[in-house]
Amino acid sequence: PSTPLFRSRVALLDRPAFAGFFATGPDARPFELRSLGQYPLRVRVDLPERGHAEASRLLTRLLLAQFTAITAARTDTALFAGLVLDDATHAVTAETVRGIRRLRSVNAGAVLTLRTVDDVPEALHTPLLGAVGCTAAFSGITTWDGKRFAEAWGKEWVETREVAQHTVFADQPFTRALHALRKLVTGKAVTTDAVTVRQVEKERWSASELAYAVPAGHAVIRLTTVDGEYAPPLLVELGGR
Repeated sequence: PSTPLFRSRVALLDRPAFAGFFATGPDARPFELRSLGQYPLRVRVDLPERGHAEASRLLTRLLLAQFTAITAARTDTALFAGLVLDDATHAVTAETVRGIRRLRSVNAGAVLTLRTVDDVPEALHTPLLGAVGCTAAFSGITTWDGKRFAEAWGKEWVETREVAQHTVFADQPFTRALHALRKLVTGKAVTTDAVTVRQVEKERWSASELAYAVPAGHAVIRLTTVDGEYAPPLLVELGGR
């Protein structure tokens, strides 16, 4: 027997706007996601988000869940299967995060676009950023989102140089006289530079840099190869020039 929650969700989809999507008559052209693994094709699903926001979010979640399940179950992985969600708000669950982590091994991938990381439940922030191979932080993000990217991208060892000036005190009378004359002429005491070189850990990109130092039309992108090798985050221009 169906539960009240199930019935309410089915009722959300019982709308004229979705009639063609669920049509089963003789003139219907039903589409199954498993076809992505059998034929070289491209499918666009355009949901009426403005008039049916809740139903559109439900369908988006179903598409993502079915995609991860079907790609993991297929036996022939010769064709690359990809899913692009232009708005993954409320579509990510703990189960889909586990499914996303398995996509690379079955020649599949997914692009999830979020306006903010807070569109995902807080408990899934770290697992999601750890599951995806490539991440991109666009200009205009908040320091809160920047902090999560900074933590996910980790730190690197950098060399710092610190220069300290120390006043030179001469032991010989003649040398002291020369130093006094120089100070009288230049107004500065005789000093020597002490250079200290250290290796310190520094965030690859800090939260403040991601929030305030990324120009408009740019993004900081970290890429991963199919073999799992990470490239450091890079600032790229999105204009295509």
